[in-house]
Amino acid sequence: MLDLLEELGAWAGEGREFAVATVVGVSGSAPRGPGAALAVDGAGAAIGSVSGGCVEGAVYELCRQALDDGRTVVERFGYSTDDAFAVGLTCGGTVEVLVTPVRADARARPVITAFAAGGPAALVRVVRGPAELMGAALLVRGDGSYQGSLGGGAPLDLLAREEAGAALELGRTGSVEVSADGSRCPGGLTLIVECRVPPPRMIVFGAVDFAAALVRVGKFLGFHVTVCDARPVFATKARFPDADEVVVEWPHHYLRRTATDGRTVLCVLTHDAKFDVPLLADALRLPVGYVGAMGSRRTHAERLDRLREAGVGEGELARLRSPIGLDLGARTPEETALSIAAEIVAARHGGSGRPLTGSSTPLHRALPVTADGAAGPPPYAHAQAGQSPR
Repeated sequence: MLDLLEELGAWAGEGREFAVATVVGVSGSAPRGPGAALAVDGAGAAIGSVSGGCVEGAVYELCRQALDDGRTVVERFGYSTDDAFAVGLTCGGTVEVLVTPVRADARARPVITAFAAGGPAALVRVVRGPAELMGAALLVRGDGSYQGSLGGGAPLDLLAREEAGAALELGRTGSVEVSADGSRCPGGLTLIVECRVPPPRMIVFGAVDFAAALVRVGKFLGFHVTVCDARPVFATKARFPDADEVVVEWPHHYLRRTATDGRTVLCVLTHDAKFDVPLLADALRLPVGYVGAMGSRRTHAERLDRLREAGVGEGELARLRSPIGLDLGARTPEETALSIAAEIVAARHGGSGRPLTGSSTPLHRALPVTADGAAGPPPYAHAQAGQSPR
């Protein structure tokens, strides 16, 4: 539902009634993952998508029905080999969709409206469980305050708030199996936790032509992009109009004072030892998602020697992706930016970077199914574990 929050906030502000269909479970190959959503208002207008087209018509009708009867439902769609005209996913996977009416009398309306209003927050809803709990929602904000209730008593609400807080720290959406009595032992109750957090950061060090192209790609991918360079003549907003901010400062000084987290991407494009070595010595010790550095193979080998002299360990050096990017045969700044972005995406999702043609790997990789990531590795798992990305 995260990609629809701006529109849903506007609908709520106008007093519209609407229903939201949210993907809450996926198995096999499916076009979109948990959290993808489609919404329909009382006049029949629709926004969003849950499957890229395969089951949109059926989900649309479920939303219309939910607006009529006020009932929250969960529907499962899969591929049918018996009936070629059955509604289902042509890609062969299965998807479960939670349809929640947000009518004037709906319990979830004030909570979903607050979620759409903005700011870091996690929304918890019941996906499977007793009928009396379906449609309830609880919101936990970034400051720890909360709103709403799942309707199962204080212990369940407390557990939901704890799960929401953990998901907020990771900035991830997922589901978790719990018990209605508020224990973490799976007991017939499934919650989905959707997190609204600030966009991940991409910090591009080096105000060069390649950086300008990478900034544009980074914005396209949804990053909050910062350009940092110690040279004021190059680090200007006029040269990087698409950047969210341009900082004139020695790179390692800036990195030490700015906020980073496990989703942060650091791209070092200066290929100048006086900038690169102190910067990378700090960067490789931070729990960030990705650290890449531009330069030839000879430059990279010399850089590694300098970093070892600076006391950087082999495990930390193994996190460095250099020469930066995937081998696409890139020549222009735009093609190079594409190769860097491709490597970032592959690192985040565990992709191999190899062509899909002739490959047997899944097209849609499994997503974690718990708020704490117990069923799957976190984004950039190799980088966080200090394993070699190559």
